[in-house]
Amino acid sequence: MYYIGIDLGGTNIKGALVSETGEIAREVSRPTRVELGAEAVCDGIAAVITELSSGEDRTSLGGVGLGCPGTVDDETGRVLYANNLGWKNFDLRAAVKSRTGFDLRIGNDANVAALAEALVGCAKGAQSAVIVTLGTGVGGGVVLDGKMLTGYTGAASELGHMVIRAGGEECTCGRRGCFEAYASATALIRETKRAMAAHPESRMHAAAEENGAVDGRTAFIAAQRGDAAAQAVVDRYLDDLACGVANIVNIFFPEVIALSGGVANQGDALLVPLRERVRALSYGSRYAVRHTRIELCTLGYRAGVIGAALLAKQS
Repeated sequence: MYYIGIDLGGTNIKGALVSETGEIAREVSRPTRVELGAEAVCDGIAAVITELSSGEDRTSLGGVGLGCPGTVDDETGRVLYANNLGWKNFDLRAAVKSRTGFDLRIGNDANVAALAEALVGCAKGAQSAVIVTLGTGVGGGVVLDGKMLTGYTGAASELGHMVIRAGGEECTCGRRGCFEAYASATALIRETKRAMAAHPESRMHAAAEENGAVDGRTAFIAAQRGDAAAQAVVDRYLDDLACGVANIVNIFFPEVIALSGGVANQGDALLVPLRERVRALSYGSRYAVRHTRIELCTLGYRAGVIGAALLAKQS
């Protein structure tokens, strides 16, 4: 049995034909064209589904799942609010079914990506997993006993918007001190630029020039070259990241927490000190026999389509 998974983004609609075990048989992508409106976007979604289902016996297709940014309600099939799509209370399921004949399972895009990592990726076999994405913002998804935690309104697992420092840096959500305002790549870049301005002698300047711009790697590269100002940036970032991750451990105590996104590409330079910090901050850690494993995600950009397909499998 195969399932179709759709990852609806602001730039592209990505789709894949996915096996029951999460293996991709075929992939399709086309521009989202948000500026043309919701109905045109649904035409694009339908075209992706049609292309992926062509040549397939419909009895061999178990269903279609879709990951969408924003707040979604899988029970009604509606996208309640998706800022980057400009959608409010939009009946996505009905729109797609009228075009393709397929029913549609819908999940938040970060949640379905977390589902993929939990079921067939880095946390395969784990009873519970939390995925934390360290990108422009901080996204997340919580999977317990193989099911996504969506909450009462479908907006659960917004891990980036717990406050870790009251009255701190302003977050894009309008609050201050959010985890996202300290642990995102955007936050790391902000702090790197501040340190560079304060330390014109820092090796961060050379690292930024080599890479063409200041990015999430700059401070880590310069710190590895022995730069004290860069090491201070990295240490502060790790402290803030550890604070948020330890909060997640203390709330859920999952078997696995896995990191994705550009900052996670630092590998052991990030993971080794982060594990030490989180262990020290986790409730009862000195007495615990078992501890949450902190790992890196393994599915990359395909997690969205795989997770959407696996959501359809759960129908």
